Amino acid sequence: MKSLLLSFRWAFEGIFYAVDTQRNLRIHLAVTVAVIVLGLFLGLSSIEWAVLALTISFVISVEMINTAIEEMVNILSPAQLPAAKRAKDVAAAAVLTAAFGAVFIGLFLFAPKLFRLIFP
Repeated sequence: MKSLLLSFRWAFEGIFYAVDTQRNLRIHLAVTVAVIVLGLFLGLSSIEWAVLALTISFVISVEMINTAIEEMVNILSPAQLPAAKRAKDVAAAAVLTAAFGAVFIGLFLFAPKLFRLIFP
């Protein structure tokens, strides 16, 4: 039981570290709050909330994996090597791809409701 609690503690330490040090993660979290408020305002269905929750957790998880990759590359390759740069660039591209996907999912979820709200 103690090791289980420690694993949760370390996971939360990782979350706090990422939030504290990663500007882009803080941006994702701010957008998350705005999207949740908009979802509450527009009255998303249960399925729409599930899609939104999966999308949010995916983007935030990929951002934290990107942070872990960058940290590991910094440890393993303190010199600026082309391969280290490519690893960081590809990890950042994964976040960008996830964020673009989230924007499209947001458009699918919110655009029809906003359109009906504006043009009843």
